[in-house]
Amino acid sequence: MANQVKSVGFSLIKVTTEQFAIIEEGFDDKGKIRLNTSMRFSADENQKYIAVYTSFVFDSNDKPFLLIEASCHFSIQDNAWSEMFNNELNTLIVPKGFVSHLAMLTVGTSRGILHAKTEGTCYNKYVLPVINVTQIIKEDATFSFNKSETKEPPV
Repeated sequence: MANQVKSVGFSLIKVTTEQFAIIEEGFDDKGKIRLNTSMRFSADENQKYIAVYTSFVFDSNDKPFLLIEASCHFSIQDNAWSEMFNNELNTLIVPKGFVSHLAMLTVGTSRGILHAKTEGTCYNKYVLPVINVTQIIKEDATFSFNKSETKEPPV
């Protein structure tokens, strides 16, 4: 199962900027600046890929002024997918170390997108800090898939 997987062959197949916004009304360069971070994950059983979505919102005095959400989609090699997939439960159990690696790649990609989108503006000084995703991801990721039920066609 997942804990026995030694290495996972994968490739980055897609990068997407899901959201990007500069909200000038929310910006106060003398205000208290905070960064809110969130991550979510998804998997596609048919295409054998895992997607990682990262979202970052900079706010000033509790008003958002800069936001970026990006995703990276990773294709998982068939043999690695098979090692992590439980046919009986129809679930994919992905080791936390591998999920953390994918998350780290997505955070770095988000950092680059943010830089490119803000280059030449006063907002370029707001960079995503180094994030230790192993402090966020504490356990293996489990993805459950619906079993396709065969139904009789309507009469």
